[in-house]
Amino acid sequence: MSKSKWLIDATHSSVDFTIKHMMIAKVKGAFHEFSAEIEADPNDLTTANIQFTVALASIDTRNADRDNHLRTGDFFDIENYPTMTFQSTSIVKTDDGEYDVTGNVTLRGLTRPETFQVTYEGSGKDPWGNEKAGFSAKGALKRSEFGLTYNAVLETGGVLIGDEVKFTIELEAVKA
Repeated sequence: MSKSKWLIDATHSSVDFTIKHMMIAKVKGAFHEFSAEIEADPNDLTTANIQFTVALASIDTRNADRDNHLRTGDFFDIENYPTMTFQSTSIVKTDDGEYDVTGNVTLRGLTRPETFQVTYEGSGKDPWGNEKAGFSAKGALKRSEFGLTYNAVLETGGVLIGDEVKFTIELEAVKA
């Protein structure tokens, strides 16, 4: 396969995350609105160019009050910073269909390099003749490194909200 442009099939894709709560449990959530500009040969991602954008207002932790708080200046400040972006800068093949994709993550006006482990899941044509490719990605970032420092100290020690946010991304892309 040659290098081509790919678009996200949002109905078959997801951006999910987990974060520690009270140092004893995990809270799960998702972002429902995201887009990507991908130029790649799915069989060899080492030359790919990947730009990924998440609409932070689309956060869903299954709790409306918490979601509304996350949209405020205590956290994402979506009025001033409505998106989180990722722009790939380096892609290294680590195994067959496995890659370390490093790029710049921008959140709340701060940009830092982060690496995600990406798996090429395969490709094929759908029943309508569209070429599709699937990818899975895992990674984490420390929210404090992006100015997300809101927290509360627990009387038993520790903090209410963990610093590490773990992401799991499932993408199905269609060849443009």
